[in-house]
Amino acid sequence: MQIVETIFYFIVTLGVLVFVHELGHFLAAKMCRMRVDVFSIGFPPRAFGKRIGETDYCISWIPIGGYVKIAGMIDESLDTEHLNQPPQPWEFRAKPIWQRMLVISAGVIMNVLLAVLIFWGINYIQGKTVWETTEIGYVAEGSTGERVGLRAGDRILSINGVAIKYWDEIANHVYMENMGQDLHVVLLREGKQIELFIPRSSIPDPKPNEPGFGITPTNTEIVVTTVEPGKPAGMLGLKPNDVILKLNGEPVRYDQKVKEVVQANAGVPIEVEWRRGDSLMSGTTTPTADGKIGISYRPRYTGPITREQYSLIGALPEGLKDIVNLVRLSFQQLWQIFSGRAAFSESVAGPIRIAQMATQTAEMGVMTYLGFMALLSISLAIINILPFPALDGGHLLFLVYEGLFRREIPAKVKIALQKAGFVLLLALMAFVVYNDIIHF
Repeated sequence: MQIVETIFYFIVTLGVLVFVHELGHFLAAKMCRMRVDVFSIGFPPRAFGKRIGETDYCISWIPIGGYVKIAGMIDESLDTEHLNQPPQPWEFRAKPIWQRMLVISAGVIMNVLLAVLIFWGINYIQGKTVWETTEIGYVAEGSTGERVGLRAGDRILSINGVAIKYWDEIANHVYMENMGQDLHVVLLREGKQIELFIPRSSIPDPKPNEPGFGITPTNTEIVVTTVEPGKPAGMLGLKPNDVILKLNGEPVRYDQKVKEVVQANAGVPIEVEWRRGDSLMSGTTTPTADGKIGISYRPRYTGPITREQYSLIGALPEGLKDIVNLVRLSFQQLWQIFSGRAAFSESVAGPIRIAQMATQTAEMGVMTYLGFMALLSISLAIINILPFPALDGGHLLFLVYEGLFRREIPAKVKIALQKAGFVLLLALMAFVVYNDIIHF
């Protein structure tokens, strides 16, 4: 049953994102009076579908995306028959360069608009909560926070001259407002004001599910976010949203303590106590030989909060802020990968991991699932706009070249680049699937 549920959420999530992306190309092509021969979810060979008018609407067998085949364009189909005839008015190649750029960019634009719509709705429906504390409850061993001199009990007062009132403002000022700058932090320690100078070079870029500064606020509990099927935690009965209370009888409130206890008992049974809703549960499980039980988790703040509600209009700029911050973090992660500061295998997720995350976020609630879908939509947009053959960014690069030099790239060169790009994409997909399997 769990496998069926996972497959269902994978199909729904990827299907919606691919459909929205390809719909952008389709609508832009129609608006520019181009003939669309195929609208496909998935890559060839064709599985099934129906022709309506001039367009074949179909589902294809290779589930790594989709494509819209526009007459007169060298695309994923690598069809070159049109090159033997003069350009026709309804063909891609016969249109002005600005229209062709619009058609190529429309898929990415639609993915961004979908993410904006989702974040707009989330902010309108549930608003935002801010944590009413700036007091550090825990500093992870070996973290940046420990190296620069932060301690549990410190209360952060200001960063670079700006007063800090809420916990959420700390990360915002460290990674967004003062990006690339050194930090001057004023804090209160045992009734005395302390000033810390933190060079930017000592602050790591943020990574998914990792606290770059290594600090946790007071009043937190450890909540399970994902549970891997077939691993010790899953067999014990842990589920997303469970709160871990004790490990081997020792209370835990901070994430590093969970990691320390589990790794220290690799291959040895440990007692786990957790809370699900109002029910207290307990059991024994044995971590794997490499010291894991198959969960991810995060500290959840339980102290005083302020909830901000937005009007329908007021929720839009908040959604746009979320998108801007997400794009910034995505490009930071890409830079980490290309600069070798983050392992590629740990930074990418293939269809198996996406399916797992889609199911797990769905179990955590509709808003969490929609937020995950928005994150994927932005990721799909960023990946597609990269200047790589066979991606939208590659096509756009061809058009930029044509606009600058007033001549097209020869068709043979385009085809060769498209083939090479498609082969590399298939190789990349094979790698991420393999990477998913070995981490399954």
